[in-house]
Amino acid sequence: MKIPSSHPRYRSLVTRERLVQAWKAGIVVPEGLIAHGRGEAFDYLLGEETSAPALVAEKAAAAFLVRAASPVISVNGNVAALAAKEVVRLAAAIPAKIEVNLFHRTQPRVRRIAQVLRKAGANRVLGLRPDARIPGLDSKRALAQRAGIYGADVVLVPLEDGDRTEALVRMGKVVIGVDLNPLSRTSRHATVPIVDELTRAIPNVGKFVRELHRNPKEGARIVRTWNKSGNLRASYSFLNWRLRTLARGPRKRSR
Repeated sequence: MKIPSSHPRYRSLVTRERLVQAWKAGIVVPEGLIAHGRGEAFDYLLGEETSAPALVAEKAAAAFLVRAASPVISVNGNVAALAAKEVVRLAAAIPAKIEVNLFHRTQPRVRRIAQVLRKAGANRVLGLRPDARIPGLDSKRALAQRAGIYGADVVLVPLEDGDRTEALVRMGKVVIGVDLNPLSRTSRHATVPIVDELTRAIPNVGKFVRELHRNPKEGARIVRTWNKSGNLRASYSFLNWRLRTLARGPRKRSR
């Protein structure tokens, strides 16, 4: 479908079309389309822009990633469909491993997603041959590789299920979430919850990763002083401010 660039919702419609095409290709499942719609609703409320609290969280995420001994980026179908190139660039900048992890898991789907990541430039993609299970999970999300998510100290889990976020935190890992819903279990339980849209968040984290590689002392300071509760409160305050601003309606022009 050709979407005219003049359309006021051009970016949103292009994103939706990419997800639909990925669904047809067997990369995204129907449940992923529903999840995207839920996230997009929160993005409307947030003004479809990266807030100041989100930027702070993205820089904190970068600090944890560059200081990690074994960082891993977890990828599902929606992430592969919308941000494969951005994920590969981020992994190279850190550097970090990439592992496919799915709730609706089939081996053909894992292979298709791995192929998308390789096409985007990834040299190695984990997740095709899991050899460990994340404790406390009954779904196929428990399947992991010891060389990847299972053995990682820091895991970036964009568009994540809350139960796996909790399970990874219980394992003692630093978990970085990307979720537009600041009330979700992922946002509430992740070590560093990023309340931002995926295709804005991943490049922002990458930019901060490159900056902090040049300034390791700054990264150490950010890790030491990171305040998750304060950052989430700031996200709630931003959302509250947005709603109050919308409730007042458009300002009348003075004559």
